[in-house]
Amino acid sequence: MTLVQSVRKVKRVTPTPAPKRVRKAVLPAAGLGTRFLPATKAQPKEMLSIVDKPLIQYVAEECAASGIEHIIIVTGRGKNAIEDHFDSSRGLARFLEEKGKSDLAEMVRKIGDMAHFSYTRQKEPLGLGHAVLAAAELVGDEPFAVLLGDVIIPGPRPATKQLIDVYQATGIGAIAVEEVPRERLGLYGVVAVERAENRHWGDRLQRITNMVEKPKPEKAPSNLGVTGRYVLPPEIFGCLAKTKPGSGGEIQLTDALLMLARSKGLWAYTYEGKSYDAGDKLGFLKATVEIALDNKELGKDFRAYLHGLKL
Repeated sequence: MTLVQSVRKVKRVTPTPAPKRVRKAVLPAAGLGTRFLPATKAQPKEMLSIVDKPLIQYVAEECAASGIEHIIIVTGRGKNAIEDHFDSSRGLARFLEEKGKSDLAEMVRKIGDMAHFSYTRQKEPLGLGHAVLAAAELVGDEPFAVLLGDVIIPGPRPATKQLIDVYQATGIGAIAVEEVPRERLGLYGVVAVERAENRHWGDRLQRITNMVEKPKPEKAPSNLGVTGRYVLPPEIFGCLAKTKPGSGGEIQLTDALLMLARSKGLWAYTYEGKSYDAGDKLGFLKATVEIALDNKELGKDFRAYLHGLKL
């Protein structure tokens, strides 16, 4: 072997394989929705309507717009309406066609065709981490997104797609965060971060060093609250399996995320867009009003109506 051949052999480096494509998303939807009683006594909270769509459809549409092919919904008792909503509705579509309402028929067909849907049960409400873990078998050894069904983030650039772009470029999981007024930090999981030194995303991308669930505002490590969108590697399931139950016997996703951040790394990404926490009544009302104002069919008349109110 010549000296040149020897040098070339030493310099040969096996390329790092590109991260697997994010094809799947998990939507936890097993909660009891007690904050919306009595409306949720006989229907899932996720099926409450914002203008003309149930909450969970907004989230599923975000998945489809982000390139997700397989949506896994974690349900519980009394959630059959969710499965029915995303099921094929050939009879309804045929009825609409016969009545000359082909646009509505096409809309009905698209609801079930936007992705492949699978369902798994969370038999007991043992926390968000437990709900995500319930989807482990369906996710398999792949990266995946998690979207909370009562957080809506409309807009031309889906928040989930932004996180997927970060994961595909870096191979490290990412969670969406936003700046939160200090007096509201106690309602969020809050992250401590350090600069990522990444020119492409600038200050939007930061490395997570710690996470605290619903801290007292004066003890919060930053003003960055977790927003309900995550893109995670399959290693998170091992972290969840090791996570000890906390208050009420619940397995907290935050604890597993911190474990992942310290072992494999985890990004906090300040996404572009605006979120609506439709999981409480005031947030639900804000989402309804603002999304109605942006509605092409109703927005103009609704805006005129609001202007006419004597408040």
